[in-house]
Amino acid sequence: MQLTDPAAPVLAHGDAVPPFTPARIFTELEPISLVALLVVISAVLYGYGWYRLRQRGDRWPTGRVVSFGVGGLGTIAAVTVTGIAAYDDTLLSVHMIQHMVLTMIAPIFLALGAPVTLALRTLRPHPRRVLLAVLHSRAVRVLTFPLIAYGVFVVTPFVLYFTGLYRLTVQNEWLHQLTHLHFIAVGCLFFWPLVGPDPLPNRWPYPARALLMLLSVPFHTVLGLTIMQSRTLIGGDYYPGLHLTWSDPWHDQVLAGGILWAGGELVSITIIGVLVRQWITQSEREASRIDRALDRAEAEERARAATATPPDPSARPRPRG
Repeated sequence: MQLTDPAAPVLAHGDAVPPFTPARIFTELEPISLVALLVVISAVLYGYGWYRLRQRGDRWPTGRVVSFGVGGLGTIAAVTVTGIAAYDDTLLSVHMIQHMVLTMIAPIFLALGAPVTLALRTLRPHPRRVLLAVLHSRAVRVLTFPLIAYGVFVVTPFVLYFTGLYRLTVQNEWLHQLTHLHFIAVGCLFFWPLVGPDPLPNRWPYPARALLMLLSVPFHTVLGLTIMQSRTLIGGDYYPGLHLTWSDPWHDQVLAGGILWAGGELVSITIIGVLVRQWITQSEREASRIDRALDRAEAEERARAATATPPDPSARPRPRG
């Protein structure tokens, strides 16, 4: 939703802004946007890759399709084309829900969908070589380095909410859309090397990944509490200027900070659990692989011993005397 006159806010269809309710999520739709277009394009490309694999008889895990299509693209659409998008520049709390989904939930499911692996398995030789060159380029290595990705992940909301940038994003529709894309990109840079199965550079061992996620917990606590306790409204006089009789900007900002705090900790702790589980599973697989290798080596040794030619007794030297 874009408010052209702060003194008289209107929804996309021209009516005065009514109070936000769960029902508005399904009745106030924003189907036309840059993010919606990219969601459709991504769904078509992923679906085409899956179809090509099926055509040549190769299997692709159903869980990956569901993760990418429903968990990833589906959650992006849920907060960018529904009533969440219609109210994301009217209520800071609604914007914060959108922020959390685009930065911390959708990127995780997009990563679990393994789109890079799907592309490498379906692209023709030349495009595949181009994709591999991009993946191993210096720029990608730098951007996906966990500490750099973590720094961008942490700094982004502080720069957005505690400078004049946030007000610009709610007053300019193109900047608003680019902010959504930035949220998704930042989340992908941070989570893709941590939980995704794609062959990306800078993949740390599981203990280091879990430690990095653990470091994100206090970040969300500090950011959420800072927003809740701030004596300055985010966006300046933008929200009071909407003159919404059914919403208090100060109370809504406290709610927004609580959403960021609780939601961030919940997602971070969940991902730590997922990483620990993946670590245990990888350790079990590695132990099984080592056991199988040892069993094969022992079997080969026994086979060599069984087939070895016994020495000829006649060839032994006769005793003298």
